Amino acid sequence: MQKILVTAADLAKEALALLTDYEVVFAGKTPSAADVTALCKAHNPVAIIVRYGRIDALQMDAAPALKVISKHGSGIDTIDSAAAGKRGITVVAATAVNADAVAEHSLALMLAAAKSVIGLNERMHAGHWDKSTHKSLELRGKTVGLVGLGAIGLRFAMLCKALGMRALGHDPFANPERCKAAGVEVVDLATVLREADVLSLHCPLTLENKGFINTVTLTQCKRGVIFINTARGGLVDEAAMLTAVQSGQVGTAALDSFAVEPFPSTSPAPHPFQNQAGFILSPHIGGVTSDAYVNMGVAAAQNVLNCLKG
Repeated sequence: MQKILVTAADLAKEALALLTDYEVVFAGKTPSAADVTALCKAHNPVAIIVRYGRIDALQMDAAPALKVISKHGSGIDTIDSAAAGKRGITVVAATAVNADAVAEHSLALMLAAAKSVIGLNERMHAGHWDKSTHKSLELRGKTVGLVGLGAIGLRFAMLCKALGMRALGHDPFANPERCKAAGVEVVDLATVLREADVLSLHCPLTLENKGFINTVTLTQCKRGVIFINTARGGLVDEAAMLTAVQSGQVGTAALDSFAVEPFPSTSPAPHPFQNQAGFILSPHIGGVTSDAYVNMGVAAAQNVLNCLKG
């Protein structure tokens, strides 16, 4: 029986039900590159469903029968697509199926930042009552700037519009009709940076945009801007972001993705963002909901079958 490798410890039962003609091999909760390579050598899978970790040429060459690499999600930056192309291996993603989940998490981060939810909670637990001194940010009438106008960005835009916010967006591949329907005005990047009260990233990570949120682009933003990243950590120069938050140029950085994931648990030094005022952090779980888990699993499995069965 041909085998499919899943770089995780589990897959939704609805997805597994689609793969009954194959033997599914699980790599474990947090498989290393060496773990995946060893499993490729041992099982020679025809397909890999990628949930965690990277897939590079080393893993591809360890599985000569490999025909398709299917991402359990929308971002394929953890797959060496160029190496796959050279080897005739198809790379596919489960696009748009987690759009609601990620957009809602973006909304949660924005509200937590604007309403100081984290800080007020900590102060309350410490016995303080800050009603006479605290002022939150009212979002109605403010401008949300979106970089990336795919399914997630447009869904987040609609949530923001429901709050009475103005939505500006930049995406060279934007669909004008879909943007208009979502109430997004498509402009250039400079305009988004200059006018946004809330700046939110919803674009894939590419060689061209890696680290584009940096000292230069951050200085083009309004002072005190709320910055949200539920896309990819590699889009942000983390040293520049730390400086911008410490200086007040960025009011709050609410982040769900980071350049290196997960944070090293055994490192002698914490991540620079940890225990820093002005940061709200979550462990790349924007797309992790019960519904999205099933939807992404089913889409990833179906993509595998579509490729293997033509």
